Order: sequence, then structure tokens, then C-alpha cells
Amino acid sequence: MAPDADARPTRAELRLAAREQSRAQRRGAAKAATRTALLRVALPSVAALGVAAAAAVTVQGEAGQQRTQAAGLVPEQATAADAPDNAPARAAAQQALAVDGAGQASRGNARQPLSGDQPAPAPAAQPAAEPTAEPAQPKVVMPVAQHGLGELFGEAGTHWANRHTGIDFPVDGGTPVMAVTDGTIRTQWNPSYGYMTILKMSDGTEAWYCHLRAYKIRKGPVKQGDVIAFVGSSGNSTGPHLHFEIRPSGGSGPVDPLPWFLANGLDPR
Repeated sequence: MAPDADARPTRAELRLAAREQSRAQRRGAAKAATRTALLRVALPSVAALGVAAAAAVTVQGEAGQQRTQAAGLVPEQATAADAPDNAPARAAAQQALAVDGAGQASRGNARQPLSGDQPAPAPAAQPAAEPTAEPAQPKVVMPVAQHGLGELFGEAGTHWANRHTGIDFPVDGGTPVMAVTDGTIRTQWNPSYGYMTILKMSDGTEAWYCHLRAYKIRKGPVKQGDVIAFVGSSGNSTGPHLHFEIRPSGGSGPVDPLPWFLANGLDPR
């Protein structure tokens, strides 16, 4: 018997057909999503590769064109910029060269020494300090350590035939007597002056020490400050003291010793 042309699908068949259609739709959506993801990843990569390839081709083309110009085969005015249909490649190559050139410039500048790294100049050598000069020794010292005068030059009195020819230092017997300056000494006896020492200086001036008790140096050279004798009361004397005279060279006689001391920076008073 021929099948019934008007037979309709059963419910089970409809459910099965619906499930098959749903599966087919899900498979189609998954395939579409996969293709979209692949296109999103692949297209930028292809574009980047194209730009890099174009930049490389342009740079190689320019380098080859420069070599050709150097060989005299192409006029100097013909450059890669004149080539048609490669404007995007030229722009990408120029940008890449500009970035690389800036990096090279930065690296070159980084190698320049900084001003702060320069070595500091060596300090100037200090001049050697001059040796301190020793203080100059006085030209004249006191004949005795004690200051103070008794009889002065030119005074009148019963003890002298005319006037007093020197100055008197009223000090105790045995007081050391010193050479007032460098010179040469000699000793002698005189009834009026008693035991006396005569110091002759380099300019011929003589210093007379009178009424001494004893000598320490009788003759010869002496230095300023050397002890040469001791105070006494020999000769025409009324008690221990040192009678001191200054007699310039030339035999003109005694002068006042006080101005002589003062002129040499000493005041025996």
C-alpha cells in the first residue's frame, strides 16, 4: 500500500529536528567568532609587517640609488623621494630613520663629559714661610744690673780736683761688672781711680770702670754682657760704688755717659 502523502511528522521527530537545528546554529556561531578573532589578530600583524617591509625596501632602494649615483649612472637629483606609488613606505622609513637618528644623537650626547666630572684644579702651591728673624741684640747693656745713679757728670765736690768726670752707680761691693759692648780690655792701677778696667770699642771709644775690688778678665777681647770685674772702693773713694766714664776716640776727654746710654736705648736712672 502506498504511504500516506498527507502524513505529518510526529512530535518526537519535531523535537529531534529542533535539536539538530540548534546544534547547527551553535556550530555556526562558534565558527564565526573564531574567524573574527583571527582577523583581529592577523590584520594588524600583516599591516606592521607591510610597513616594516616597505621601510626596508625604501632604505635599501635609497642606499642602492646612492651607490648608483656615486657610480655616475643616475643624475644626482633622482632620489627615492621621486619614485611613484611608495609614499606610505617612504613616510614609515623616514619616521624610523628619524627615531634612530634621535637615539644616536642622544647616545652621542651621553658620552660628552659633564662639567661636574672635570677634575678640580690642583691648589696653588703656598709660598714657603720666611724664617722669622731673631730679635736684634741691643748694642749696649748696663755695666751693672741695678738701675739708679748717685753722683752725675759735671758735679762739683771736695773729692775731685775739678768736676766729676763720670756717673756713679751706688751698688754693693762685689757686684759683678759687665762689658757694656764688644771690645778689648786692659787693666791698670791709678791713685785716684784705684783698680780700673778700660774697655776699648771698635770705633775707638773707651769705657772706664773705676774703684774696682778685683778683676775677672785682665786683658783681651770680650763680648757684650761678659762679667769683667767686681765693684769695690779702691783709690779715692768714700765707699763701694762703680764710677763709669765714656771717653770718645781722639783724646778729647770724658763726656757725659747719660746721653750716650740714652742714645743707645738705655736709661740707667
